[in-house]
Amino acid sequence: MLIDSHALLWFVAGDRRRIGRRLRARIEAEATTVSTASLWEIAIKTGLGKLDAPEDLPGRIEQLGFELLPVTAEHAWRVRGLPSHHRDPFDRLLIAQAQVERLPIVTADPSFDVYDVAVVWDSR
Repeated sequence: MLIDSHALLWFVAGDRRRIGRRLRARIEAEATTVSTASLWEIAIKTGLGKLDAPEDLPGRIEQLGFELLPVTAEHAWRVRGLPSHHRDPFDRLLIAQAQVERLPIVTADPSFDVYDVAVVWDSR
């Protein structure tokens, strides 16, 4: 599973209101992947003061056993063919990565639903 930036931060923070028991168990049990694009997005937004994230986020990702997915040329090129339903460049890259790698995306963002990707979300 490829975890979206917001879901990653909620999971790391232990936000049980947003990441429910069942979803938390699934994230812990299945192979979970974090895109380097998500780290880049979080770094930019924390640098701008728009977001709070743990200083040691890359280390926490490693401790959790999550796999890091680099952005490849194939991922970047796939973005060009995506319909313009969603304009966020980071989300569009995650969608492209999920398509290329055939991974479902863990996200609460309803705009992912209109793309050809499997969305995983359960806040219970």
